[in-house]
Amino acid sequence: MLIKHHWLQKAEKILSPNHDERPDSEDISLIVIHCISLPPGEFDTPHITQLFTNQLNPNDHPYFSEIHQLQVSSHVLIHRTGKITQYVPFDKRAWHAGQSEYCGRDRCNDFSIGIELEGTETTPYTEAQYQQLELLICSLIQHYPKLNKQSITGHCSIAPGRKTDPGPSFDWQKLNARIGLSI
Repeated sequence: MLIKHHWLQKAEKILSPNHDERPDSEDISLIVIHCISLPPGEFDTPHITQLFTNQLNPNDHPYFSEIHQLQVSSHVLIHRTGKITQYVPFDKRAWHAGQSEYCGRDRCNDFSIGIELEGTETTPYTEAQYQQLELLICSLIQHYPKLNKQSITGHCSIAPGRKTDPGPSFDWQKLNARIGLSI
């Protein structure tokens, strides 16, 4: 995967307004894996993009009345088909982690890249998603010198008690084997 000017060249690009400048644009040192489906448990809908672009209609689903006002984003979404949509350039701060801490550092949005997988914590992710995630992680590590194979975590690890994604359905052993990380 080619990254040019902090954008994946073969990804669909939909700019989210929910981002800002990083305190240090050179400090990209963590990858955070999340999961999302909207409505919960439903796939291949336009609602994730609507949420990330502040266009989610609260009348489209009862759950949306609870979340439509949130201003959130992720750098990328990997759909179940393997398609990738990028919402925020990697050198900008996406609003994906919320209140968070990793290795003694808080405010993980400041120094991380957020990757959403379309899915749920209890539904197995697709082979296409693992393939794209592997390629994306390897490209990010090549492009951003402070990233390495050990700087990958789940939302559950940076916000324990508050978040549980990507959940037990995410196969960390499979990802680690794919990127060549011994466990």
